[in-house]
Amino acid sequence: MTEDFKLPDECADMRDVRIGVDATDRELMALLDRRFGYMRAAARIKQSRDTVRDEERKAAVIAAVVADAQTRNLPGEKIAEIWNLLVETSIAYELAEWDRLRS
Repeated sequence: MTEDFKLPDECADMRDVRIGVDATDRELMALLDRRFGYMRAAARIKQSRDTVRDEERKAAVIAAVVADAQTRNLPGEKIAEIWNLLVETSIAYELAEWDRLRS
């Protein structure tokens, strides 16, 4: 797939849209890879398994994303659901990594 994609307002047909969506999905995967890398770093740095789950931090992250979504005129409630799943998945990943590093 080509990296030459058009921005949404430049798309003239569904081929342009699909190429753009596919390119964006690859970018999102690269960003998720980096985000989960931070979870591996956190698992390495945190001394106690009990500190992996931080409900205050989780709430702050989701609130920030919802506020950002609203400024972009995106569906904040659905974005909150996506981010809740992302954060819960990140926590589970970090716990597994924490255990792996100390086994």
